[in-house]
Amino acid sequence: MINTEEAEGNTSQPTVTAPSTESQPIEILEKEITAQIQQIVPEGPSSSRFYSPLVLTIAEKENISKTELDAIPGTGMDQRVTKQDILAYVESRKSAPQPSEVKPSKPAEVVIPSAGDTIVEMDRMRRMIADRMVESKRTAPHVTSFVECDVTVLSKWRDQVKKKFEAETGEKLTFTPLLVEAIIKALKKYPDMNVQVNGYQVIQKKNINIGMATALPDGNLIVPVIKNADQLSLSGLAKAINDLAYRARNKKLRPEDTQGATYTISNVGTFGNLMGTPIIPQPQVAILAIGAIVKKPAVIETKDGDMIGIRQMMFMSHSYDHRVVDGSLGGMFLKHVHDYLQNWDMNTEI
Repeated sequence: MINTEEAEGNTSQPTVTAPSTESQPIEILEKEITAQIQQIVPEGPSSSRFYSPLVLTIAEKENISKTELDAIPGTGMDQRVTKQDILAYVESRKSAPQPSEVKPSKPAEVVIPSAGDTIVEMDRMRRMIADRMVESKRTAPHVTSFVECDVTVLSKWRDQVKKKFEAETGEKLTFTPLLVEAIIKALKKYPDMNVQVNGYQVIQKKNINIGMATALPDGNLIVPVIKNADQLSLSGLAKAINDLAYRARNKKLRPEDTQGATYTISNVGTFGNLMGTPIIPQPQVAILAIGAIVKKPAVIETKDGDMIGIRQMMFMSHSYDHRVVDGSLGGMFLKHVHDYLQNWDMNTEI
């Protein structure tokens, strides 16, 4: 963080400060963030990743370095690289552009602090997040579609049933499980959104595991995962979401709680934002951002004609990987989520 405020005539040198020990992530949290962001960039030659003798033989024959081998996403047990994985990589490498064909990227501009500025080093978690976000933008061509949704009926229904819901289940009914339920139904209708990319392979995921981006008290980000979300009832989703959110805020997540997401939701409305353009967590192919619910005048279509009324409106932003998700699929998926929420039935049972 750089403080650009500078007093006139101040000739003091920039001050470098170490990160506060209070904001330093504890060891378990570092393991969690490493596990939940599927690695695209290898950790280096010191990686302890296991490889079968067959995979190592193919790597040696094809002159694949240890660094390249560590970078290949694995589809085997515990994400191990299989024979099919390395052969697919060999084929994709053959068709990749040669160094002479690749336009060198422009080096990052060097920022020179002004006198009186304060320089704060990123903590380890923030550095990892920064690296993975940049790598995701380099890997996947991002496209973002937007839609505005009228959630007036949904909001009224929630207000009507939330006390009963808590009395019967012991869980508070937030909007999040309702949004996740809409996403699950859309993923079932459009299973090509529940995939991952491995080179030129598209891996269709059997399970629906929903990641939910969660801000931590220190300002960093983690994505706990609702495993097999499609097998949970509304009360089961509420329980899982409330439990993961509580343990994320209190640094009690286990490494396995942040692994295996196949689709992610991010609620930017928590911070009062109307919409955002979220970055896809690799190797997933999409992420949905939910904006704040705001009362505003809107046109209402009735059997007696159009009229203006005060409605509760919400923007949704859907970022997807244009390598495998075209605008038609990305748009239809988002429209399905929109229709499910906007056409909510007030007689829905909890």
